[in-house]
Amino acid sequence: MSIEALRAQLPAYAQAIGRNLEVLAGETVLDETDKWSCFVASACAIGEPETLLALTMIAREAGLPPEAFEEAKTAAATMAMTNVYFRAVHLMTAADYESLPSRLRFGRDHTVTYELCCIAVSAINGCGACLDSHEAELRRRGVEPVQIQAALRIGAVVNAVARVMAVETADRPQFSGV
Repeated sequence: MSIEALRAQLPAYAQAIGRNLEVLAGETVLDETDKWSCFVASACAIGEPETLLALTMIAREAGLPPEAFEEAKTAAATMAMTNVYFRAVHLMTAADYESLPSRLRFGRDHTVTYELCCIAVSAINGCGACLDSHEAELRRRGVEPVQIQAALRIGAVVNAVARVMAVETADRPQFSGV
């Protein structure tokens, strides 16, 4: 599987999304591990099977090491929990909850790669509190805004690809009752 093959699966109405996918695959602002980890974490966060399978295969072919796959999956899984919790606390009008400790467990110390994956996934999940927290941590570690933006762009494009793939799967004759 290649980015070109995944792009070829996108219909005409999603050509701009396919072009963005191609551009991001060639992105050099992030190193290869960070870039492909963000692709994998984003696909895991969305969970659309065809996109997840394609991007996992592409990342594997690009040489993403097994430990980076685990880190990407860990970020997606953890953000599935924390993004919901912290987004809910932020949306609630009662201020009491913001002062309470979350009492959620997050695991070990995290790498820059993990934090970049968390940024991409938090963008997909729409959690401003987590975006701010992970962005601050990345900046503290010397990551440049253009690198953080690349992770955000990856999350946005993978989200769009997965949504289009889901629509196209549902529109196939075997799914539409035709």
